[in-house]
Amino acid sequence: MSLILLLVAAALGGLGAGVRYLVDVAVAQVAGARFPWGVMLVNLTGSFALGVIVGALPGAAFVLGAGFLGGYTTFSTTMLDTVALWRDGERAASVANAMGMLLAGVLLAAAGLAIGAAL
Repeated sequence: MSLILLLVAAALGGLGAGVRYLVDVAVAQVAGARFPWGVMLVNLTGSFALGVIVGALPGAAFVLGAGFLGGYTTFSTTMLDTVALWRDGERAASVANAMGMLLAGVLLAAAGLAIGAAL
């Protein structure tokens, strides 16, 4: 891997993180709920997008996948949100966040991969 490719991926990772923050804040303002809908939205759209990229543009998977989508999606925030919901007594929301994100993310990644491979 070239240094330029690594730097492009890193820059796109920073951009992805900024976009994630903006999406999360915008969704939180609209939803106004304790449930982390914004984080769920970025993780699910990111799962789908990565599937499409890997299926359609495997050569761009590092730059767009590890770069932009690596910054855009967030496993750690999902886990923290899940634990916080559980700690705050919102057990059903905690389980729905963890299991819903996992199941929906796998299905969307598979759908994206199938669509990307068909392109």
